[in-house]
Amino acid sequence: MSTPQSPFADPPPPSHALSWRPDHFAGMRASAALPWPHFLTGQEHAPVRVVLVDDDEFMRHVIAQELLADVRIQLQAQAGSVRDGRRLLTSQEFDVLMLDLNLSDGNGFDLIREARERHSYCEIIVVTSTEDEARVLHAFRLGATGYLLKNAWLQSFSHAVLQVVNGGAAITPRLSRRLLARMNLDTDTVPQLEVPPYEATLTTREREVLRCVSKGYASREISERLGISGQTVNSHIKNIYKKLHVRSRAQAVSFATQTGQL
Repeated sequence: MSTPQSPFADPPPPSHALSWRPDHFAGMRASAALPWPHFLTGQEHAPVRVVLVDDDEFMRHVIAQELLADVRIQLQAQAGSVRDGRRLLTSQEFDVLMLDLNLSDGNGFDLIREARERHSYCEIIVVTSTEDEARVLHAFRLGATGYLLKNAWLQSFSHAVLQVVNGGAAITPRLSRRLLARMNLDTDTVPQLEVPPYEATLTTREREVLRCVSKGYASREISERLGISGQTVNSHIKNIYKKLHVRSRAQAVSFATQTGQL
């Protein structure tokens, strides 16, 4: 027989917390138990540095708790507005920017553009409630490599971070399905892949820099290993982006590997 609940017992959690993701904490426990190869980016001694920008305090707390529970990730800083996000872009060194598009004092797209200008090597994951396909595609065109819906199941914020820094993309499954369906409908209008001409090959130094990038080294570490300045490293990375027609480190590594230049 069940024991009657005391009228002075703590109230149950709010409904939005219960309906968010029942597997949330189970997922965090599982992440520590899974084997993680030593050659992948995101190790306990060299965690992936993340900056989080979201004006939804509850959502920011949910994401932060999951990231903090994973030893492969270091939550570098948080902000709740475009203004504070801009401060972090100028004051922090990071590998991944996670942000909402709908911020109280501005547009997340502006932060994506500024992040690309200031930190051309970083990965960007959009975490938002906006499912409009045009906005999703626009985020990708600006250089985002991840797009997660806040109310979606079957996704993990920490796994998304690890996916993008290791050359992958992180997209909410149901959104991926919709984008695939759209591509099937627009087959005749899908542009052909623009392959860089063969003569636009990487120089020996650019390949050395990209090899370091593929191993997960940050610009400062690359400069120390190759004996060049951080500014020179970033200059090489920009040249690599231009030659390979890519917008992120992960895309550069993937394309160079596929074309035999790495």
